[in-house]
Amino acid sequence: MREVAAKTIIDTTAALCQKANYHLPDDVLHAISDATRRERSYLGRKALEMISQNAEIAAQGNRPICQDCGAATFFVELGSEVRVVGMTLDEALNAGTRKGYLEGYLRTSMVYDPLLRNNSGDNTPPSVHIVSTPGDAIRIRFMPKGAGSDNVSKIAMLSPSDGIEGIKETVIKCVDEAGAKPCPPITVGIGIGGTVDTCVALAKKALFRRLGSEHNDLVYRNLEKNLYDAVNRLGIGPLGFGGTVTALAVHIEARPCHIASLPVAVNLQCHAFRRAEAVI
Repeated sequence: MREVAAKTIIDTTAALCQKANYHLPDDVLHAISDATRRERSYLGRKALEMISQNAEIAAQGNRPICQDCGAATFFVELGSEVRVVGMTLDEALNAGTRKGYLEGYLRTSMVYDPLLRNNSGDNTPPSVHIVSTPGDAIRIRFMPKGAGSDNVSKIAMLSPSDGIEGIKETVIKCVDEAGAKPCPPITVGIGIGGTVDTCVALAKKALFRRLGSEHNDLVYRNLEKNLYDAVNRLGIGPLGFGGTVTALAVHIEARPCHIASLPVAVNLQCHAFRRAEAVI
């Protein structure tokens, strides 16, 4: 059994919080650059050029890409041969979030109570999803999820008879109603299956896939392509100025579900598609 000190997780988590908020991943930068070349709208191209310039300035100065530094969101793969010592994994992720946001001068956006609205002052607690995997490593994937994109998420409990057409209608309606609110060009995360709670987590997990990657199942790969084309035909465009690039990608995650259910969740991500990961 391998032991990992809580301090290692805290320091790693803090670094991920800052890295993600300051630097867009290479696949996102490439997707935005490619979108700029493809965008037919003058205003759309100008918006994309400013998005790229903003990302460059943030990276050069280690400054937040966006004023909304997001709700700290972690997807963790915990090896079955690993034991965290010093505190629990959840406690270490909380402490790492606190350290990363306060030392990185990142905006703290979490409130302890949804009605009283008292700010926690350190961006805790994070949203944490942990799964057990074989091996003696811990993989931590982090995403600062801004409210502008999270607020337009949707969950629909469809009937199995609604099928693929029902899924398409749900996704397209969600993006159309969201309009410019999630700061397009967006990435569309879709969860299909599971239950009402696990389906939403699937949609968010789908956003961790590398842009440009394809689903390994032909049915879902074709559905992603069809939805990508349909979303971009909506004409919302970069930052809502109109144009041909509304989405950079559409990613789907699916899992088994009840015979009487067809849950579908849609979680959008803004153009500031921030995420980072580390393996301990």
